[in-house]
Amino acid sequence: MIVDARHHDPFSVLGRHALGAPENVIRAYIPGAAQVSIETLGGLLPMLRVPNTDLFEWRGAPADVPERYQLVWEDANHTLSRGYDPYCFPPQLSEYDLHLFGEGKHWHAYRFMGAHARVVDGIPGIVFAVWAPNAARVSVVGDFNAWDGRRHPLRVCGDKGVWELFIPGLDAGLLYKFEIRDRIHGNLHLKSDPYGQCFELRPDTASRITPDSLFAWQDSSWMRARESADWLHQPMSIYEVHLGSWQLDEHGNFLNYRVLAKRLISYVAEMGFTHIELLPITEHPYDGSWGYQTLGYYAPTSRHGSPDDFRWFIDYCHAHNIGVLLDWVPGHFPKDLHGLARFDGSAVYEHEDPRCGEHRDWGTLIFNYGRNEVRNFLISSAVYWLEEFHIDGLRVDAVASMLYRDYSRKAGEW
Repeated sequence: MIVDARHHDPFSVLGRHALGAPENVIRAYIPGAAQVSIETLGGLLPMLRVPNTDLFEWRGAPADVPERYQLVWEDANHTLSRGYDPYCFPPQLSEYDLHLFGEGKHWHAYRFMGAHARVVDGIPGIVFAVWAPNAARVSVVGDFNAWDGRRHPLRVCGDKGVWELFIPGLDAGLLYKFEIRDRIHGNLHLKSDPYGQCFELRPDTASRITPDSLFAWQDSSWMRARESADWLHQPMSIYEVHLGSWQLDEHGNFLNYRVLAKRLISYVAEMGFTHIELLPITEHPYDGSWGYQTLGYYAPTSRHGSPDDFRWFIDYCHAHNIGVLLDWVPGHFPKDLHGLARFDGSAVYEHEDPRCGEHRDWGTLIFNYGRNEVRNFLISSAVYWLEEFHIDGLRVDAVASMLYRDYSRKAGEW
């Protein structure tokens, strides 16, 4: 099952396991490896290949191998590699986080779902976590493992449908996706991270590991004034703008968030506006949708730069006394194969019944608000933009389509 990438619980096979005193067994699966050893203070301990597989085993006394051990392996080209075994690390998600997530009450789910840098027992790496309740197996794939779903299958955490894995030695900036084998047909689905905080520039669709932001905000006076402002009784004039078409460079390319900030705020301030309202800058696959067919609910579109570039945009607006509102689209999402649609081979984020789950006017799918995890996904997204990017308010798009089940439907279609 490990060799065929079909095992539901890879940690029950891989890593260290007690065989009975005083012997342990350590197993590692490294496709393409010619030989594998365990590195110890006393030298290398060779592992034995399970015949006709790339599964390797070592058996011996527990004291011979440190708790967090490194593997050393050589491929057919005699290239030597070394790294900590991901399967010698304990679960990284807390029961408290998982409990709140299952209840739909974790307003900061983005802090543990997705991909996050973490140091475990002094060893830096990346924790990956994804919700796929009907998956038979989930792996993370990327440049770091040749996009091979056999290399890094995740651990399923309890009965909440959340999968996680800590991979030591990975750095921010790497591309990744989740490879999901569905439970019903055994088909494979290659998906971007729903909680990804940065993506490749379209038409490419991989998520990018994003470092914790060290952006030095300069808008503390704005934020303090905002807390005490009587905004319901203050004049407000809003300039609605789509960044992708407001201005382009001399070659017809998108402008960076920082360049846009200087040009846009100069115009907005001169015209006497108090706020700008950004048409959705959440990551989306199709330029022509103007952002209203969102897939990256936690990612500023890479068309205009990095997440910190967008933070700079907001900071610059606040420095010039301009508030920023964001069009936010929790009513529907597109059917692109790399996105949320049938995420684990089943209707996870959407309704199974197309009478409830599809907007025929727009060719999009409707979120299933009856699922705790879906509501959690959306509310956490709203909190993310407000807290992490200092957005001053959200304009919720297509509310009528969320409220009325017969929205744009004829009799018998709902």
